[in-house]
Amino acid sequence: MAMLRITALLLLLGLCHSNPPRCSYWKLWDYLNLTTSNTFVANVRPVRSWTEITKVKIEMILYSILYVDEKSQTVQGHTWTTMLWSNEFVNWNSSQFCGIDVITVPRSLLWIPDIHIQEDASDTGSSYDSPYVNLYPDGWAMTTSRQLLTFTCQLDLNMFPFDDQKCDITFSSMTASAEAILLSSQGNGTQLTNQSKEVIITQGEWDLKHIQIKTILRTMPDNKTQSALVYRVSLNRRPMLYVINFIIPLFYFLLLDLASFFINEERGEKLSFKITILLSISVLLLILKDMLPSTEKTMPWIANYCIGIFALVGISVLEAMTISFLLSFEEKVKKHPKYCRDCEGSIHLERTNSKDPLVLTVEGKLTKASPPPVSGTTESILLHQILYEIKSTKGDLECPKGVKTKPRFGKLAHFIDQVFFLLYFLTVCTFLVYMYVVWARRYFDM
Repeated sequence: MAMLRITALLLLLGLCHSNPPRCSYWKLWDYLNLTTSNTFVANVRPVRSWTEITKVKIEMILYSILYVDEKSQTVQGHTWTTMLWSNEFVNWNSSQFCGIDVITVPRSLLWIPDIHIQEDASDTGSSYDSPYVNLYPDGWAMTTSRQLLTFTCQLDLNMFPFDDQKCDITFSSMTASAEAILLSSQGNGTQLTNQSKEVIITQGEWDLKHIQIKTILRTMPDNKTQSALVYRVSLNRRPMLYVINFIIPLFYFLLLDLASFFINEERGEKLSFKITILLSISVLLLILKDMLPSTEKTMPWIANYCIGIFALVGISVLEAMTISFLLSFEEKVKKHPKYCRDCEGSIHLERTNSKDPLVLTVEGKLTKASPPPVSGTTESILLHQILYEIKSTKGDLECPKGVKTKPRFGKLAHFIDQVFFLLYFLTVCTFLVYMYVVWARRYFDM
């Protein structure tokens, strides 16, 4: 009987040793003084001495590039941020707690660094912070957050749509200086770029080129330095949509304007066709106006391209109006011909023996008629006949039948049109070659 009691006691002792009292989260929480409300741990920077620096490591992964607003100079994307910091109040030896190497506690029980993004322009509901913090035996704490981040970026649209943008996302503390909180990155820029490219979901019209990381110190208003971690995100625009919607249509409009020089000007179709092209270019300029910001210091190349084509077509319209005016003026002159003077004058013959003169009026076409009958002596009859013949011959010499003035406005219009077409063609070729060389060089350098 005694042997059975001794055996039961040994078994009980073995069970007690196989499940020590510290093999539970509760004992670890109690050891870390987290079972009760501890305002000191939750509100005070977790260092033993106030001169020590709290190291904070941040890693941001860009999951998507949703939208780039050129007008408001903002970029919208989805980010996942991980933040680690040292906490000297919550470290333990994992071997004393059955190998527990991580525990999860609510955020309200611990001090959280007040890290924010300086370029953040998001709504209040666009960010979601994890309600828990992971604690590790060496005193490191980690929390994560995801955000639909909208951040400001000074976009350089000079080479639009063959542009690349570099936007900074700056993490810094809202209150602490560099003597209290020092920021750093968990990895380098190459690793972060490759990781973001692997997990990125959508990019829209943009390609993620690379991400650079750098730590800077800057001066605060109280003359203290502040640590900041800068993520410089480089993006490349995909220009094919704008090439199809803007550059190629404007190029075809210019070709149509060149082809319009072969349209017959007499019917008036050439001028109306050119005006239609000019109105079509105006519509594209209105669309471009709603897209590009009005705060640009320099004119984007695509704006120069549109304005240049608009100016060339406008000058072509003015030339067509000039040619049309000259041709219409020539038609007006042809409808109202000018004959020689005295072509419709009267030849007056007087009788020597009568008070009433003998009048021969020439109207329209001058025709020879029989000499008027006269009475008198033979000398006077002969003189009247000679006078009549002389005046008839003079009229025939001064006003030949069907002869009109020859206007030269048609030849002048034809000469102006030929010279202008040659100069216009050379100007268009030079302008297009220059613009496309600049864009092609920029595109292949991207």
